[in-house]
Amino acid sequence: MSDISPWALLLALVTLVLISALFSMSETSLMSVNRYRMKHLASKGRRGAKQVLALLAKTDRLLATVLLGNNLVNAALSTVITAFAIYSFGNNDEVLALATAVSATLLIIFGEIIPKVIGANRPEAVAMGSSFWLTPLVTLLSPLVWAINLLVSGLLGLFRLTSKQGSQAGLTTEDLRAAVLESTAFIPSQHRSILLNLIDLADLTVDDVMIPRGRIEALNLEDSDAAILEQMSTSFHNKLPVFRGDPSQIEGVLYVRKAIGMLAHDGFRKEALIESLQPPYYIPSGTSLFTQMTFFQQNPSRLAMVVDEYGEVLGLVTLQDIVEEMMGELSTEGPSPHGKRLEWDEDRTVTVDGVSLVRDLNRRLGLSLPIDGPRTINGLILEALQDIPESNLSLKINGVALEILQVQGRVIRRVLIHRPASLHDDNSELVG
Repeated sequence: MSDISPWALLLALVTLVLISALFSMSETSLMSVNRYRMKHLASKGRRGAKQVLALLAKTDRLLATVLLGNNLVNAALSTVITAFAIYSFGNNDEVLALATAVSATLLIIFGEIIPKVIGANRPEAVAMGSSFWLTPLVTLLSPLVWAINLLVSGLLGLFRLTSKQGSQAGLTTEDLRAAVLESTAFIPSQHRSILLNLIDLADLTVDDVMIPRGRIEALNLEDSDAAILEQMSTSFHNKLPVFRGDPSQIEGVLYVRKAIGMLAHDGFRKEALIESLQPPYYIPSGTSLFTQMTFFQQNPSRLAMVVDEYGEVLGLVTLQDIVEEMMGELSTEGPSPHGKRLEWDEDRTVTVDGVSLVRDLNRRLGLSLPIDGPRTINGLILEALQDIPESNLSLKINGVALEILQVQGRVIRRVLIHRPASLHDDNSELVG
């Protein structure tokens, strides 16, 4: 050691610290880089992104190479510091202890903490830059890495453990939801809302978006001719279910505009009206929204009656209901199919119908009522009370105060909802 220049030792010391920092920074950036962002850049021809994906495809070889190189450099660094200390201050216990302390300090601060923070903050740039020297290094050290991995696999086998090397799990639904929620700086709020609705669509059924039977506008053939004509001329809907006496027994679907045009020429006759009806289309309760969306795409029908296992009509679902579930409510000339526009009054309350869907109220008013049980506010209250309540009864569900205003028979007709104090003022009005 006496023949080695102290300047050479100092240069070797600085070089080894930089190499150690480079290994640490590369390891952190490669493990935290967004693989989907890399795939996007690779599809645009970025060579660095392609090399990063190739390295991450063999994570076991990559980590073994980085750890092997880093540990060899750290061992060499400790040796150089010890040699420099002995050369400068002599060989004794105090000098060796000081050399160990200096070596540990340099490695922790300059070889680990600072480079790893840089790698975590700039993973994309650091990872692509590191790929240019890591790729040939992985290839060069592959025989040694293979031997080490073989030894590691043998040791894991002794403990009945397996190593899932190179496997990469895809994004789950919850992972994708979290990614969308955290993308506030990149995706506009409206687009983010649409993406979240699309994610939720996989778990929804027609029961979640249908118009309940109590709110369906239908044409009764037992009404007088004048009443039928009046309803047809004032209806905001182009399609009306038609029944005779019993709302559960749908005889067909009337295309209102087509019928009015026909009757304008031939005069009103119930027989002609009945002949113009289209056969009703029934779907069972619990049908997936994706399944129903596919049917609407492949068939001319845009309206379906939802029935239970006994054939009783539960509600009505249209293509517009499904589209609004994804995109938000569409503007129309007539009233919303979900009822009137919902907004908080000045006294921080809103009155809703008992058949209002809980999911719809949550979305339009920013509430957090449970949606894993009854689908209407009437059913939710009945489940909570386990009894048919009377008017002017109040209760609280999930922090939301509800006041029953009107009960008719066994059904809650009107409910007053008090706005929770946890809602911010900027959510005071939500368009349904």
